[in-house]
Amino acid sequence: MKRYLPLAAILVMAFATVSFAQPQATASPSPATAAKPKPRMSKAQILKKLSANETALWNAWKNKDAKPFQMWLSADSVNVGDQGVGGKADVTKDIASMPCEIKSFTLSDWKLTMVDSDAALISYKGTQDGTCAGTALPAAVWASSLWVNRKGKWLAAFHQETPAK
Repeated sequence: MKRYLPLAAILVMAFATVSFAQPQATASPSPATAAKPKPRMSKAQILKKLSANETALWNAWKNKDAKPFQMWLSADSVNVGDQGVGGKADVTKDIASMPCEIKSFTLSDWKLTMVDSDAALISYKGTQDGTCAGTALPAAVWASSLWVNRKGKWLAAFHQETPAK
């Protein structure tokens, strides 16, 4: 028996080596469950989408409609204006009761800077005709907004405006 022990050990080792060297079969995902890569938007498509969203938010501001802000501001958004810094809850709460009357506005001079594939900074010039609490708004502002793509949806995470000279 002692002379068969080394032979048995060699056979076990050889068998183990052959068994572990075989490629393991893995179940390939079915076409229905395979993750399909999401198509990437071009910079022009992103600018078109975000400038339309931004314009819709200006229209919502003009019309005192909080729904678009509720839909497009990220939960952690930061908004900087002449009244200070506020978040999504502040904007959506105050929009309907703000003492502003906006007659008209136009947005132009759009620029897009991609921070990464899921974050885009847009900057533009806004001209406006209106008042807030009886005080005339600046005729023009330079504005910027940071939009982030979260789970396939673009959300505004930051916005600021500076009166133009």
